[in-house]
Amino acid sequence: MTAVGVLGGAKEGTRLVHRVLVIRELGIAVALALLVGVTVLVNPRFLTAQGVKDLLLGSTILAVLAVGQSIVVITRNVDLSVGSVLGLSAFATGSLFVANPGLPVPLALAAGVLLGAACGVVNGALIAAARVPALVVTLGTLYVFRGADYTWATGRQINAADMPPGFLRMGSATVLGVPVLALFAVVVLVAAGYYLRTYRGGRELYAIGSSPPAARLAGIPVGRRVFAAFVASGALAGLAGVLYAARFGTLDANAGTGFELNVVAAVVVGGVAIFGGSGSVYGAALGAVLLTTISSALPVLGVSPFWQRAAVGALILAAIGLDRALAVRLARSLRGRNGNG
Repeated sequence: MTAVGVLGGAKEGTRLVHRVLVIRELGIAVALALLVGVTVLVNPRFLTAQGVKDLLLGSTILAVLAVGQSIVVITRNVDLSVGSVLGLSAFATGSLFVANPGLPVPLALAAGVLLGAACGVVNGALIAAARVPALVVTLGTLYVFRGADYTWATGRQINAADMPPGFLRMGSATVLGVPVLALFAVVVLVAAGYYLRTYRGGRELYAIGSSPPAARLAGIPVGRRVFAAFVASGALAGLAGVLYAARFGTLDANAGTGFELNVVAAVVVGGVAIFGGSGSVYGAALGAVLLTTISSALPVLGVSPFWQRAAVGALILAAIGLDRALAVRLARSLRGRNGNG
């Protein structure tokens, strides 16, 4: 095969992957639209201005976490500690305001992000430098960070009255009808999506997820990239903790408990392959919105909580099965095109 043929095959492969991702994201959007449509037929008040605002607020924190998780999963890893990092960051933010009532809100935001990034450094160092499997490391740090949160809280609870009104308004304020917290999620989503699509470091994350040994042979600094992915996930979990504190106001050591499973579900349902190497943060954000809408819509439709969990589980299994089917079909298509070349 000539060099021109190889380059042509590579370009065709890129186009096919892009087409598959677009199809996945459109499928999620169609499923979301159908769910909302059926729910509105049953209860027209579901899609009022307040209902839309509640859906956006409900999915904001999960979407921010899903963006960070996507960056990690693309590299063929997983971060199970994000819920504990969120809880630790949320309580730290409340404690800062209790100790310094006049603290500017941007400083509190920066402190929460830095604390989350520090947790990500711990995860990234153990995984990238010590070569310990991510599942094992983050399962351990899930309990370590949660234990640190419980030790710090010692049964205390921080109430909304302990935090400045300006910070709490951030959790409920809107701009042109869009919640401020949702705007945070949009900025994070666009920045992460642009980086992954445009910058060399973002493309290298996909190469690592596709085949870590091949990425090393190609000269990609796999350890550094994986380390950076976990730092980014931790930083976004820290930001989510600050947003959690602004939205709910009342904080204790249980904040964020169980979030990690919902985040992984949103990422997988959103089309990010659990085997790494494909997917987008936009799909993960759509997955977060879909799961939030399911939890809000099914009670309106009279579905019991058990079947709500079963529906999410079925979506995860369907997403994994679809990923494998698309991967096999894509591989066959690429082999056929390369053979013809």
